[in-house]
Formats: sequence, C-alpha cells, structure tokens
Amino acid sequence: MSKNSSKKIELRQGEVLVFEVGAVKVHAYQSNDPMADEVFILEKDGRALVIEAPCFVDSIAELNEYVRSLPVKVEGTLLSYHMAGATFLPDVPVYATRAADEFAHSGGGKALVTGFGTTFGASFDATIPTVTNVIEPGELELAGFRLNIVETANAFDIEIPELNAVYIHMLGHDVHSIVAGPEDADAQLARLREIIASGANLVLSSHYVPEDDADVRTKVNYLEALKTFASWNTTADAFKQAVQQTFPNYNGANYLDMTAGFFFPA
Repeated sequence: MSKNSSKKIELRQGEVLVFEVGAVKVHAYQSNDPMADEVFILEKDGRALVIEAPCFVDSIAELNEYVRSLPVKVEGTLLSYHMAGATFLPDVPVYATRAADEFAHSGGGKALVTGFGTTFGASFDATIPTVTNVIEPGELELAGFRLNIVETANAFDIEIPELNAVYIHMLGHDVHSIVAGPEDADAQLARLREIIASGANLVLSSHYVPEDDADVRTKVNYLEALKTFASWNTTADAFKQAVQQTFPNYNGANYLDMTAGFFFPA
C-alpha cells in the first residue's frame, strides 16, 4: 500500500483519503480542525474498525455521518492517544489498554483534555469515552483484522501486518515534534527504528496524512538533530533558533516551543 495511491472525498470541513488494497479499504479522515486530527477507518468484507476519534464537535458530526454512510458494520473503536469526544459513534464498543484508560481518566491525558476544553470552549467535546473492552499488549483480532498492540509510555501503537502498516501518535516528516526531553527523544528514536526494522512501509498517525518508511527515516534524522542542538545550547531561545535554521520549512512552531520548554525548563 502506497501513501500516494488514494482517491479524495471532500466533506463539508474535512476530507477523506481512501486507499484500496485488495479487499481492504482504509479511509483516512483529515478533520482540518484546530489540532489537525486524523482518524482511520479500516474496512473489509462489510466489517470495519476505527482507529482514534475526532474531538471537535463539528468534526464528530461530520465523521459520524460519513461512517454511517459506509456499507459496513463498525465493530469497535480503538482509542489510544485521543480519548475524548464521547459523542463519536457512541454505540460502538471502545477498545483500549488499561494504561491508556487510566491515562485518560485520571492521568496526564485527562489534564490535556480538560485544558483543551478550557481553550476551545463549546467547540471541543471534552467528554471522555467509557472503555468497554480492556485489551492487553500483543495480538488482537477485531473486525477481521489481525493486529498487534504495542504498549507505550501512556498509550499504545497498533501494528497492522495485513497492510504492512503501523499506527503511532505522531510522525509528520516536516512538522516539529513534541519531545519531552532527552529520555523521550531516545524513546521516540528507539520506536521509529523498530518500525524501520519491521519493514512497515505505511505509517498512520493522529495529526498527519499517511506516510512511509522514508518519512520515518527523515524523522529519525530530525530527532537526532534535536538532541545535538540541545547539547550544544544553553537556553531555549538558542535551541529553537538552531532548530529553525536547520529546518526552516517545518510546521508546528507551537510544538517546538513545547519541546524547548522540556529541554530547558524555566
């Protein structure tokens, strides 16, 4: 499956890129909301599963309508990093690991959702879904797809062998990343190198269109550069300037601000 082999469906606010691989369709919903959320629907033989959920009210309404227009039965939603927007497909079972559930209901995830609700007001659905099916790391079959659940620090990645694909929270080969200091940089690098070693050639993520293994390698180079600049500089401003000079066309300046704060706390 190539990241470039899709057809585009325009919706009111967002759009869907539809990829076909044999009997499988992957619907990649680009919300175009303030956080550029992405949601993925995997469809096969009249059955479907959803990876993540939109969090803004308008995106939820739009994607609810789109999913219900498909000739499929949605058998589950996998929520790992985006556990908000409980009005999205409210009658569909919700799958998550115990760690992801706890992060969303009582940990840092809950604090993030509360903060987004304050920032965006009524346009953001800050309700946290109830996890109906707690899953363990390892193999899982859902809607006819064999998956591998890979637990991370606060949530989980999803490997999809049938598509030679993996879902992670963030990639974005030309977007700054949120990196919570040197240890987090090392953890992200280790995971990306695992993906490269696995041979996966399609990467789905929560805030960018589908990417491939070349994009993963680009991100590895970016993270290595971040570590180098953090070791060379002594202030957040000098660090940011070095990163911006090396990657002048990258989006996500707010993410770089957050990363600088982690590497150089006030």
